[in-house]
Amino acid sequence: MNQPLSYVHPGAKIAKTVVIEPYSTIGNNVIIGEGTWIGSNVTIMEGARIGKNCSIYPGAVISAVPQDLKFKGEETTAIIGDNTIIRECVTINRGTSYRNSTKIGKNCLIMAYSHIAHDCLLGDYCIFSNNSTLAGHVTVGNYVTLAGMVAVHQFCSIGRHSFVAGGSLVRKDIPPYVKAAREPLSYVGINSVGLRRRGFDNETIKSIQNIYRILYQKRYNNTQAINIIEAEVEATKERDEILLFIKNSQRGIMKGYIQN
Repeated sequence: MNQPLSYVHPGAKIAKTVVIEPYSTIGNNVIIGEGTWIGSNVTIMEGARIGKNCSIYPGAVISAVPQDLKFKGEETTAIIGDNTIIRECVTINRGTSYRNSTKIGKNCLIMAYSHIAHDCLLGDYCIFSNNSTLAGHVTVGNYVTLAGMVAVHQFCSIGRHSFVAGGSLVRKDIPPYVKAAREPLSYVGINSVGLRRRGFDNETIKSIQNIYRILYQKRYNNTQAINIIEAEVEATKERDEILLFIKNSQRGIMKGYIQN
């Protein structure tokens, strides 16, 4: 349902059950799925692909061209998964030729004034609190929570089920299942509260704790810790996921925190 004071380009494909409030603008080559609500004063630009049952609040700008001087006008997209909520004044840029797309997963909550730059990949069930900022090419796993005013450096990766404390500057990769805080950003434990909420049993949580105790609290270097974990910790999907993340890290993982 379009309000007469909104503008929808003839080249946009809008499902019949979409609600578009007054003063919003929908550009060419945009697709919006069934049941989605577009608040007033929203700008959805060329290349947006918005799923079903999403809510986009006033002032948001979706699929603006990348803030990247290498961008030459190539055809790229910004994809938002089903049931995702985009709050006031969020900005999400579309991709460049690097990945061709910026992707937000399903069932995410992106709170007010957050920014997601070009070529970022977000998993499902992510929560970004107010003023969270992702530079370009950032990869975020499922169930990641960023507290308010977190800033993430370009090309960083954040593993699944991790939690990043408010005001943090993320310059290194954050492995799965952990809490990250302090300056410079450091390991401060595993995200046990989040894991329990999502159905992880005590045995699995203890195994994850043991892995990070070896990695961060025994004063081993990363190579030594990986060898010990592979030799001494029973193989599980969580163990293998953590090891693979560390081995594939391009920026290096964040430091440990050991009290003297």
